[in-house]
Amino acid sequence: MTAAAFLSVLLVLSCHRQVHSDSRANETRLDVGVAEGSSNRTSTMMSPVNDECDHVMNLSATDRCAFVKNTPDCKMVDSFVNYLQVAFCLLPPNLTPLTITLCIIWLLFLFVILGLTASKFFCPNLSAISTSLHLTHNVAGVTFLALGNGAPDIFSAVAAFSSPHTAGLAVGALFGAGIFVTTVVAGSVTLVKPFAVASRPFLRDVIFYMAAVFWTYVILYRGTTTLGETLGYLGLYVVYVLTVIISAYVYRRQKHSLNTSVQNVAHIAAEIRSSDLSEDDDVPCLMDGTIQEEYESEYRPLLHYAESTSQILLSSLNPVDNRKWRRKSWSWRTFKVLKTPLEVLLLLCIPIVDPDKEDRNWRRPLNCLHLVTAPMVCVLTFQSGKYGDYMIQGQFPVWLLTLLLGFFLSTIVFCSTTNDCPPKYHSLFALLGFMVSAVLISTAASEVVSLLHMLGVVLSLSNTVLGLTLLAWGNSIGDCFSDITIARQGYPRMAISACFGGIIFNMLFGVGLGCLVQMITTHSEVQFEPEGLLTWILAGSLGLSLVLSFIIVPLCRFHLDRTYGLFLLVFYVIFLIIALLTEFGKIHTV
Repeated sequence: MTAAAFLSVLLVLSCHRQVHSDSRANETRLDVGVAEGSSNRTSTMMSPVNDECDHVMNLSATDRCAFVKNTPDCKMVDSFVNYLQVAFCLLPPNLTPLTITLCIIWLLFLFVILGLTASKFFCPNLSAISTSLHLTHNVAGVTFLALGNGAPDIFSAVAAFSSPHTAGLAVGALFGAGIFVTTVVAGSVTLVKPFAVASRPFLRDVIFYMAAVFWTYVILYRGTTTLGETLGYLGLYVVYVLTVIISAYVYRRQKHSLNTSVQNVAHIAAEIRSSDLSEDDDVPCLMDGTIQEEYESEYRPLLHYAESTSQILLSSLNPVDNRKWRRKSWSWRTFKVLKTPLEVLLLLCIPIVDPDKEDRNWRRPLNCLHLVTAPMVCVLTFQSGKYGDYMIQGQFPVWLLTLLLGFFLSTIVFCSTTNDCPPKYHSLFALLGFMVSAVLISTAASEVVSLLHMLGVVLSLSNTVLGLTLLAWGNSIGDCFSDITIARQGYPRMAISACFGGIIFNMLFGVGLGCLVQMITTHSEVQFEPEGLLTWILAGSLGLSLVLSFIIVPLCRFHLDRTYGLFLLVFYVIFLIIALLTEFGKIHTV
């Protein structure tokens, strides 16, 4: 509910802007002759002088609906809904606050869709794909799993970069998420569990992230980026991945040599295993997998019985674990009840392959149904439903062809498989689940960007401040809770590694992939519109936090205590206050 509370504050702080907007609107109306009538007044307001959609708040409440309908800049082609028309035309002008409240609720629901799709469907299928490709844990962690964890941020950035007017959302979200994760999340982990951070991975991640931030700062200063610079962004991440792999290889060689030389000394071997926990993040994951396997075997029925096809289908669509339900709090249960309908819909559309289970999560009736629903979801939601009503040669709709092919494949798979044994090609369902969840995340991210753009227009806020607050918080709040939980379970080093490793991927791929897609679409260089002093405060604050961490942590001998965690939280509060004061004109350039 952080986003809702923050928007309530912004509504109060922006009241004075609305008063000035209404006064300017009245002056505009008085400048128009009375004899010309209301139609002439409207046409005057639609003149090329006011062709930017941000000017809508300068008009009176009764003229705003006509303005957004007739102004090309107010068209939202990257989303299913034109949220500006919803805000100003759905209900009478005196009920606009109610419309905005409903849009805020819808925004929170979109964030739930993003988080649920990424965590429950996108990440597991990526993990299954990496297992099928026999990738090592290090390579999978910095490639497939990094993409899974950062999917909402990446797709939000790609959607925001599609227009120069919303590029500030991407910059604000990526920088805002960076400073939020490196201060609030890292500080919270340190407050929960003080620990000694692994020196080499920490310095490696901070150095690479500072390089990415500085590169982005240079591009913002120039106001444009070339194809070479965009490919350089992606190349820098390749260098980061190679550094992680090589450093892990060198570390294991050193560990192997130490094991060979001191294999008869028990306490030294114990120290090496302890050091391995600090360097190799997948060890706790393996331990967790063993615990989960023992937990499931404990509740496994003694006598095996064969479920019918209908029973398999119904049990597969039940997202509630009865054992977990009994252990959880009332708040968790309430939230679970609210999101259960959404989970059921996603289960109907997205297959999940789990290599850790004996049957790899093979559910014959549901997986056959996925061959029908998954392609249909892709066709109807890709690029905001652009191909939903596309006709092949003007006669045959694409969705009907997709539906017929889905039924054909589903029938073949159902007749050639059994309920107990997954087919050899079951791994292909992981690829299908990856594609569908990626399309859904991209669609939800486009809706979030368009909705935030509307809120920026209505509240007279810049895209940068919306990106560094609402979009950054919405995409990072899940990481915050998961990292704090990991720290409480006794793995603070893993949590702090996740803080820095994930945002490096988000920054490099968010900017690099977003700009690359835009260049391919428009066949031109990407132009940035830095929104004044606030952009430089955001970039400077993120750079300052990284530099301070780069200096303070080695001086503390890489031991992070609660004082350092409190310092990070205070730093973020000061940054947020300065950013809001700058947004509302209290801090400005001379």
